[in-house]
Amino acid sequence: MGSLVINQNLVNKDNAESLVSLCPFGAISYSNGALDISSACKMCKLCVKKSDGIIKYEEQVKASVDKDLWKGICVYVDHLAGKIHRVTYELLGKASELAKVTNQPVYALMIGHNLSESVNKLLHYGADKIFVYDSEEFKDFRIEPYTAAFCDFIEAYRPSSVLVGATNLGRQLAPRVAARRRAGLTADCTVLQMKENTDLVQIRPAFGGNIMAQIISTDTRPQFCTVRYKVFNEPTPSEQPSGEIVNLTIDASKLKSNIEVVSYTDKPKDIDISESDVIVAIGRGAMSESTKALASELADLLGATLACTRPLVEGNILDAKRQIGLSGRTVKPKFIICLGISGSVQFAAGMKASDCIVAVNTDPNAAIFNIAHYGVVGDVNEIIPKLIAQIKEGKENV
Repeated sequence: MGSLVINQNLVNKDNAESLVSLCPFGAISYSNGALDISSACKMCKLCVKKSDGIIKYEEQVKASVDKDLWKGICVYVDHLAGKIHRVTYELLGKASELAKVTNQPVYALMIGHNLSESVNKLLHYGADKIFVYDSEEFKDFRIEPYTAAFCDFIEAYRPSSVLVGATNLGRQLAPRVAARRRAGLTADCTVLQMKENTDLVQIRPAFGGNIMAQIISTDTRPQFCTVRYKVFNEPTPSEQPSGEIVNLTIDASKLKSNIEVVSYTDKPKDIDISESDVIVAIGRGAMSESTKALASELADLLGATLACTRPLVEGNILDAKRQIGLSGRTVKPKFIICLGISGSVQFAAGMKASDCIVAVNTDPNAAIFNIAHYGVVGDVNEIIPKLIAQIKEGKENV
């Protein structure tokens, strides 16, 4: 990428007026004896060819990074009062897979207070080193001190990649740290791959889910990404602990904050479809109240949670907390029945890792059948009552 540079010493009224009329986009203006090129410029370079050296095109030199100075894959340990969010374990498992490509270490970074018990749990999940900032200043999550500690770790140990869970906390912290480091960040990744040169291929749906974008930060380090809960598999913890715990400290002057935590109020427990083992999901093809009632009855019989796609939320048929997909929740149940769901990329990205997927749709070419383990072509209003009747009959015969 380059830019246009004006030699104002060569500009006079006559050649300026000529250049102003020359630009087909009206991007050149002349005022107070000086030429100016606005954002309307399309970089056609016609002015460069016709200006006799007044306007020149200069290629910008890309800033390069010595990738050999940046080693390791770091996972930020997301926790609340020491209770580790399970997305952390999923990311540690994925980091171990990625690290095998480059033969680099896996790091875990934990910031908080009274963390010894939690840190010991991490020793069973494959991290080579666990870096810990344990201080009274980190008792409550305040964005400024946590950012300062995160950046302090990066400056000292230079990890090549940083993986953060896309939780409420992670979505605040990761962008701020990435901005401080002048590095890019890819949000809500669904696939991560590693190149041998340590470039992290970050894949996520884009343009409304119509394409899967591959994003690579070739010229900056670290490479930041956030990943939702339930996207990757959680590894089985090892019986024996492994890895080294490294306790870190930071100058108290860097921990100043404009936030004062006055008190906590526990949030009432609500529906969390991400934790459900069995789900009955309904889509646009099952939007009527009668079909919703049938699906609810089926869910009750199966001990399942009722979920939906975006159209049912927009139609005020079900609550947004029940929505599956990139604009809703990511789920990984043992069993999911998809009723009247076409299977858009947005929806599929939020549930395709389910152990067993059963789909019912009138369209034999529906995209949902590409990821379903079992498919039924038919009307959900005819199939659900039959399924309910068989389940009831089966329960009576037990």
